[in-house]
Amino acid sequence: MALPRPGALEPKEPSPRSRQRMQESTPTGTAELPPSAEPGGHGAGAGRQLRVLLTPLAVAGRRLLPQKRLLSAYGGAAAGGAPAGKRLSLERSPRKAAPGALPAGTGSGWDSAWDEESDGSDAGDSPMNGDSELSAYERKRLKNITENAKFFAALKLHESAARLQQMANKRQSHSTKRPKPKKAEDETVLRRSMRLQRVDPSGIPLSELPAQPEAEEYPQVPAGPLPMIPEDQVGNSKLTDDLLATWMRISEVKAHGTEKLTSDMKRYQDSLNSMVLSEDSIKKVVKYRVCSMAIHPSESIILVAAGDKRGQIGLWNVSSRAEEGAHVFAAHNDHINCMQFSPFNPAHLLSVSNETLRCGDVTRAVFDEICRSEDNEVNLSSFDFLDDNASTAIVGQWDGKVSVVDRRTPGTSPELSADIGFKRTRTVHVHPVNKQYFIAAGSADVCVYDIRCLTAKQRKPVSNLAGHTKSVASAYFSPVTGSRVVTVCADNKLRVYDTTSLAPTVTALSTISHNNNTGRWLTRFRAVWDPKQEHCFVVGSVARPRQIEVFQDTGKLLHSFLNLDCLGSICSINIVHPSRNILVGGNSSGRLHVFKE
Repeated sequence: MALPRPGALEPKEPSPRSRQRMQESTPTGTAELPPSAEPGGHGAGAGRQLRVLLTPLAVAGRRLLPQKRLLSAYGGAAAGGAPAGKRLSLERSPRKAAPGALPAGTGSGWDSAWDEESDGSDAGDSPMNGDSELSAYERKRLKNITENAKFFAALKLHESAARLQQMANKRQSHSTKRPKPKKAEDETVLRRSMRLQRVDPSGIPLSELPAQPEAEEYPQVPAGPLPMIPEDQVGNSKLTDDLLATWMRISEVKAHGTEKLTSDMKRYQDSLNSMVLSEDSIKKVVKYRVCSMAIHPSESIILVAAGDKRGQIGLWNVSSRAEEGAHVFAAHNDHINCMQFSPFNPAHLLSVSNETLRCGDVTRAVFDEICRSEDNEVNLSSFDFLDDNASTAIVGQWDGKVSVVDRRTPGTSPELSADIGFKRTRTVHVHPVNKQYFIAAGSADVCVYDIRCLTAKQRKPVSNLAGHTKSVASAYFSPVTGSRVVTVCADNKLRVYDTTSLAPTVTALSTISHNNNTGRWLTRFRAVWDPKQEHCFVVGSVARPRQIEVFQDTGKLLHSFLNLDCLGSICSINIVHPSRNILVGGNSSGRLHVFKE
C-alpha cells in the first residue's frame, strides 16, 4: 500500500465522531512506532513519522490484555524485539505510488484511518512517555477549561456577587431597624383656657370636684314585695285606679259554664275567619320586646298582660276607649319568660323572670315575691300550676333542674329541687287531666316526668318524645285531654305527638316544616293550643305578608291571620282567649295586636 507524500498531508480538525471515539476508546498511554530503515537505504529523517494509537478490541472468547502489555506486544513485533515503551514509527519515503494504489486524499486506506484517529499535528516526533502523555481530546479539554476560566475571570462575577450580597445585607438591616423619629425642636404649644386648666383667673388652682355617680339606665328592682304603682304615673292616679278596679271587678265574676270544645272543624274555621284586626286594636303596651303574654278569662272585658325583656309588666284594657288604657309596672329586673292569670283566682297574675317568681295581687295592689333563685343567679325560666287551686307550681330552671314551689309556705325557697338531666329547661307544662305528669323541653330533649317520683337526683323520665335534633323552644299538652303535645324546634320543624298512652319512647304523629329562625332580635316562637279546640294550635310566622298561622294536629294549615294595612311585623308570642274568639299577638317593639270578632 502506497503512502502519500509528506506535502499532501495537511493537519485537519478532528470530526465530532472522531472526538467521541477518542473519548471512549483512547488509552491513557500511547505507543509510537520507532523509526526503521528501509531496504533502499533511506534514513529516519528522509520521511515523516506517523503516530499510531492502538486500541484494545473485544474478541469473543479471548480476554483483553492490559493496555501496557498490548502496547509492548505490538511494539516488540514492529521493532524486531525492541524494548517495551519505545516508539514504533513508520518511515514514509517519497517513492512513486504503486500501480493500483489510491491517490492521496481519497479518504480510504491509511488516509481515512489517519483522518479519523489523528488530530493532524506533528507532535509524534517528540519523544514522550506513554503513561504521562495526554491525548488530543484531553489537551483540548484542558485548553477549553483554561479559556473558560479566563473568560469568567474577565467578567468579574465573584466581585459582582459579593457586592450584591453586601447590598442585600444592608437592606435587611434597614428593614428590621426603624429609625426613631426626630423630635421637632419647635413644637407648637396648644393654647388651653384657664377653665380647661382648672385655674382661677387669679392663678390659684381650683379644687377637684367629686365624681358624680352616673344615673342607671335600667333601675334595679329590690327584693321583696313591691307596690303596684305604674312606672309612668305622674300626679293623678285615677286612670290607674280605674284599671285596677276593673281588674278586680271582672275577677269576681265567674265564667259561665260554656262548652269550650268545638268539635265541628267547619264551624271553627268560620269563627277564625270572623276575627279581624283594626287600628284601634293595636297598642304599644310595653317599652321593649314582648317575651310573654297572658289574657284574663273574663268574657265581658278584654284585659291583656304583657311582659318584656326589661322586667316590665304592661296591663291593657282593650275594651276601654281611653287613650291611656295601658299601664306599665316595674316588677322584675330581667326577661319575663312566662305569665299566667291564676285559674282559681284571676285577681292574681303570676310572672317569672330570670331571678324571681312574683304574684301580682290586685286586691292588695302589691307584687309579692314567691320564689327567688339562689344567690340571685339568672336561673328561672318558666312555671305552671300543679293543682286547680294554683297553690303549688312547678318551676323550670336554665341550668336544667326543676323546682316545686308552694305559695302557702313562708319564704322564697323551693320545696324541692330535682336534677332531671337536662342541660337547660326552657318550658314546663302540667298535664291538664293527670296533674302528676309534667312535660319539660330543653336542649333537644322533650320528656314527661312524674312529679311523685322526683328526687334530688331523679333522671329517669316516664316518656321520651324523640326526633328533635336541635334545641326546643316550647312543648305544651293539648288543653282538654292532654292527648297531644306540640313542640317548636330550631331545626325548622313543628312536631305533634300522641300522648294518649305515655310509652317509654313516643315518635312524632306529624311533622310540619316551619321556619323557626327568629335570630337574636326576636323572641323564639312558641306554639300554643287554642283552649276552644283540642286539635288546633297557633304559632307565629316569618312569612310575608306578616301573619299568624293556625295549624291542625295533622299538619294542615287551617287559617292565617293577616292584615296588610295594620300587621307589618312578626308576632312571636301569641295567646288565645279561653272562651271568646280573641287572638292577641305581641312583637319585638312591645306592640300588641288583637284579632277579634
